[in-house]
Amino acid sequence: MPNTKELQNRISSIRDTMKITNAMYMISSMKLRKTRTKLENTEPYFEGLKSEISNILLHLPDMEDRYFDTSEEDMDDDRERRRGFIIVVGDKGMAGAYNHNVIKEALGHISPEDRLFVVGEVGRHELRAEGYSVEPGFLFSANNPSMHRARVIAESVLELYKNKELDEVHFIYTHMLNSMNSEVRYERLLPLKTHTFLKEELIEKAMHEQGDKTREQIEREAEDWYMIYPSPKKVLENLVYNYITGYVYSVLVEGAASEENARMMAMQAATDNAREMLGELSVRYNRARQSAITQEITEVIAGAKALKKRKKQS
Repeated sequence: MPNTKELQNRISSIRDTMKITNAMYMISSMKLRKTRTKLENTEPYFEGLKSEISNILLHLPDMEDRYFDTSEEDMDDDRERRRGFIIVVGDKGMAGAYNHNVIKEALGHISPEDRLFVVGEVGRHELRAEGYSVEPGFLFSANNPSMHRARVIAESVLELYKNKELDEVHFIYTHMLNSMNSEVRYERLLPLKTHTFLKEELIEKAMHEQGDKTREQIEREAEDWYMIYPSPKKVLENLVYNYITGYVYSVLVEGAASEENARMMAMQAATDNAREMLGELSVRYNRARQSAITQEITEVIAGAKALKKRKKQS
């Protein structure tokens, strides 16, 4: 059995560790609230952009745009297309399985020919270790996502897409479902899916507002009264740029929120384990201390008896 000094040292060490894990829990909790607030404050603006894009596509359905894919049949042969992946991982560890889950999902989709744009130092390190080439100039942190960072990332991938260096751009990131659960998502960013904006409820709403007219009649009449300046294509391109920036921003925020939430849960588990170990060590310490005291008392009594016996003999 360890002596009381060793047990005291272990108890002191665990108490110090528990202070650190508890402090990290509080910091992650504060960061999570701040991150979620940032996303909630910008969501109405980007929902408005999505609504405007829907209006243009609904009233001018024949307009073609390079950012939209109206047919899914070209997308079947993924391996032959020039693909880019924006993979959002963390910059640090101690976040449970957060980083591992994103890397595992990414490895299930990427190939050596793909271009990898990795947000987060852990992701860059892990994917290089797996033998993949990561874009060297794409060095963005996953911490404290900002609109400026989202805009720079959006501009980078849009430029490659416009120059036909990429045929598709995909996201792999973590979406926080609630305070207890999150899931890794794989989503296509470019080209945008037209049906994402032309949802059936929007079409039904427009038909309802126009009375008994058919969808074809509404579309024909729209060309006369739905005026867009300077041109539908210019306006749509500007809206798409801002929408994609918002999409990137929301993904960065979701990733940061999921990481902080995972770290909160990991630190809470570590604090609970430390508290349990302290309880066990305290019991062992008290037993060892009691045993030492009992041993000392026994030795004192034995010494007193021996001294008394010696006096009698003399």
